[in-house]
Amino acid sequence: MRDWLWASAAELGRGIGAGQIDPVDLCETYLSAIDAHPLRDRIYARVTHDRARAEAKAASNRAKAGHRLSPLDGVPISWKDLFDSAGTATEAGTRLMEGRIPDRDAEVLSNATAAGLVCLGKTHLSEIAFSGLGYNPMTATPPCVNDPDAVPGGSSSGAAASVAFGLAAAAIGSDTGGSVRVPSAWNDLVGLKTTHGRLSIEGVVPLCETFDTVGPLCRTVEDAGLLLAALEGGRAADLKGASLEGARLMILDTVAMEGLRDAPRAAFQSAVERLQNAGAEVVHGTVPELPRAYELAGMLYTADAWAAWRDLIEPDPDKMFRQIYDRIRPGGDYTASDYIAGWGELNAIRADYLAATAGYDAVIMPTVPSLPPNLARLETDADYYVTENLLALRNTRVGNLMGLCGLTLPTGVPSCGILFNSAPGQEEALLRLGIAAEAALS
Repeated sequence: MRDWLWASAAELGRGIGAGQIDPVDLCETYLSAIDAHPLRDRIYARVTHDRARAEAKAASNRAKAGHRLSPLDGVPISWKDLFDSAGTATEAGTRLMEGRIPDRDAEVLSNATAAGLVCLGKTHLSEIAFSGLGYNPMTATPPCVNDPDAVPGGSSSGAAASVAFGLAAAAIGSDTGGSVRVPSAWNDLVGLKTTHGRLSIEGVVPLCETFDTVGPLCRTVEDAGLLLAALEGGRAADLKGASLEGARLMILDTVAMEGLRDAPRAAFQSAVERLQNAGAEVVHGTVPELPRAYELAGMLYTADAWAAWRDLIEPDPDKMFRQIYDRIRPGGDYTASDYIAGWGELNAIRADYLAATAGYDAVIMPTVPSLPPNLARLETDADYYVTENLLALRNTRVGNLMGLCGLTLPTGVPSCGILFNSAPGQEEALLRLGIAAEAALS
């Protein structure tokens, strides 16, 4: 049964379907592992034992009757602590929301439950989801699977740790600037950033609603496809027969390849060679307008975030981690006309980007230009926190700023991922490309 903790969600689902795994036994295996784990309280904010057991029992009954709801019916997963869950606190990693208990599930959680997925509980995150590092001195900082002295990446930090440490078959997080893909890369997982608006954010505590997206952190591309279908109540992409033969990939030299640390650079180069050996055509390209999007990002992100959080922050700003407060507070200084003009300019840059990359199946880059930073230094060196946070999110933010969908895959080098970005709404094609790339990189 311990082997179940390291199986993919799809493998567990197939085992349930074949009658080889009882969802009740599977759930108890995960709950026992969570409760016994020495780092449990750094990973899970709350474990929903009663809900998980009830959902697993129902899944077991359906399996025995031959009436499973989906390929993942009975598979236990975790949820980032900003997805509302009825009767269980949802606090978004901040003392500003301490004790907040919603009375209904977020829409994506409701959809997943309707597909038979079992909710294990809520995982820790960067405060209000506004950091790519995963360091949260106000609640908890989850561990990194590859370095006990480092942070795990954020903001879906506990989500990644729950899977990487064998305490969930998969996890659901959010991605506003890289919050699914950074912790996935640093913990050797697959992470899917969905197109903005594809998955509902109803019942999800917002950071920046104009950029917020929902996505899975998991072990395989197959899992990502099945979870996407469960979250939206749809049908999973057909991934059979996918190949890299004839695929056209563009390495984005603008911004994304600048100032790479040694390990991510070497891992990316090795990954590109393997993709080429599998039949992909890889060329270099630029998007000269892209740096201007980064200049606009500070205003667009912080103005949106301040609008969402101002009324909670202003009465007691000392409840917040100072680095997060200092990052969000400037959002209150922009005018409405600045914000509207900024979005107009960003939309024009998005059109330029799509035109420049239209001939490619995906644009690729190292998921993160750096390795996970040292936790002790982040605790004492404010400048280090700022520079490492901005660098961690730099490459992933291409996808958010340009409105793309994205998929990060492990390269085989610890904490080094390769990121594939595709045009908005092209998740199915991206997943087919991804499963072929996964085979080439394994």
